Amino acid sequence: MEQRYATAPDQVPGMTTEDLRGRYLVPELFVDDEIRTVYTHHDRVVLGGISPVSAPLTLPGYPEIRSEQFFEHREAGIVNVGGTGTITVDGTEHRLEHGACLYVGRGAVDVVLASEEPTAEAGPARFYLFSAPAHTAYPTTLVPPGQGTVRELGDPLTSNRRTLNQYIHENGVRSCQVVMGVTTLYPGSMWNTMPAHTHDRRTECYLYFDLPAEARVIHILGEPTETRHLVIGNREAVISPSWSVHSGVGTASYSFVWAMAGENQAFDDMDGFSVSTMR
Repeated sequence: MEQRYATAPDQVPGMTTEDLRGRYLVPELFVDDEIRTVYTHHDRVVLGGISPVSAPLTLPGYPEIRSEQFFEHREAGIVNVGGTGTITVDGTEHRLEHGACLYVGRGAVDVVLASEEPTAEAGPARFYLFSAPAHTAYPTTLVPPGQGTVRELGDPLTSNRRTLNQYIHENGVRSCQVVMGVTTLYPGSMWNTMPAHTHDRRTECYLYFDLPAEARVIHILGEPTETRHLVIGNREAVISPSWSVHSGVGTASYSFVWAMAGENQAFDDMDGFSVSTMR
């Protein structure tokens, strides 16, 4: 488990491109037949990429989180960004198609992830995990792709028409503190969140997916008056501290998993900044 320590906004102006990428970008999460995890000290979030290609993979405990089982004192949302697969939680199998989300609550012991027979188009399953500490237990719950609470946002005139699927949230699948969903842009739309915002009470992470191999997303981060950017490829994640804006524009349409943990679960608890005030 790789560790990333928390950063402050006054560190950003002096960072090089490599410094920024080393602090906030999480590349190469998905490696065949491996489980890769990153622990960020921003709200104690763990990000994971699980790629069961030739055989199922069992999620272990880690000394960094001081637990014998991963879910001993944690919860997680898991979204499949690859081909169809299954997640078996304490003997109960859940089938996840591309874009589906499984919430796994505190106290789960045996969690096994597997791919169904991959197709040439979809390939094997690729499971993206977002986890935070939990102080109470809620039941493991599956949400099929495109379900949950659906919100249509944006406008084609501003190139940000998008469908937002809220999966784990205060009025949907219950959790202790994880909030999670998937946003998909319409063809011809490239911007995700603009005007940008912060929420100084929650860390948010994005995983960009369904992006063509040669396409990239320019992800904006930093304080609104001191922004920087990262160039991000398919199935790469970015850690956005509570003080940072998080917005992006792609060279092609794409989807992204957004997930948060922190002080509250109110999706609309955010502080917006008009484009004209950003620097």
